[in-house]
Amino acid sequence: MSHLCKISVLSCLSLLATGCETSEKSQPVREQVKIGDLAPRSSEPAASTGLLKTINFDIHIYEIPADKISELDAIWAALQTEPLRFTSYPAFADNFFRAGFGQIAVLSKIHYHLLQAGGQKVTTISLLLQDGQTDDLPITTLNSDRTISFVSSKAAREKVNIGPGILALRLKAQKIPPTKGVCKLIGYPVFAVPMAGSIPQLMEIAKAREFIFDGAAFGAKISPGELVFLAPAGYSDNLSTLCGLFFCKPEGSLFFSATQRKPPERKPAVRLLVLVCTEIRD
Repeated sequence: MSHLCKISVLSCLSLLATGCETSEKSQPVREQVKIGDLAPRSSEPAASTGLLKTINFDIHIYEIPADKISELDAIWAALQTEPLRFTSYPAFADNFFRAGFGQIAVLSKIHYHLLQAGGQKVTTISLLLQDGQTDDLPITTLNSDRTISFVSSKAAREKVNIGPGILALRLKAQKIPPTKGVCKLIGYPVFAVPMAGSIPQLMEIAKAREFIFDGAAFGAKISPGELVFLAPAGYSDNLSTLCGLFFCKPEGSLFFSATQRKPPERKPAVRLLVLVCTEIRD
């Protein structure tokens, strides 16, 4: 099943990179486009100068109380959807994923509105991607097997058994020669089994267990000073769905009141991600 899934994913995700390379005239956000080759390139440095071509991101992870998710409306109003591309926008929306694109100037507005909603920044992770390589941002750990329902890129409602391992956001950044200072960013949820060593046989087994949730994939052309905001379209405490598992924490997090002197409260929480492109080394 895993082998067939990989063939299907690599087939249906064959062109979003092409979609990101379209002319300057933006296409409608709901237009279906395909994602480019998701397989990482060779790890050998490509530049004859000996300098690695890298794309740097700061990933800001926030949490807000689940009952304040409507407060995100002010953030969505400040973001764009036209620069974004999807394997299937209907599938992306049916998975209850939502994304927006903006300039670095809107980051302070995002931070302000999330704090106003009673939220808090959990951490900031700096990620350096080699040109054409992928890296996984762990979202949540699965300690046992579980069945997850999701919507595939073919807009079909499906289920898959995954675990133990991690649910991660896999990111790939690739430059667009000969253009300077711009790259294609592709992101998609993936179940993966982390490997501490480099034994080929074990790595092959781990790779065979991967599962890509292609219906929730997104992409965009991005330059330093631009960002993508990723959040759920609504709150769900159902951890057997892709959205619930990726974004939601029904077990809750501790939140401090910014306006009142009172002990922190544990409330069901929603996880939010801001992906900021900080540097492209050509």
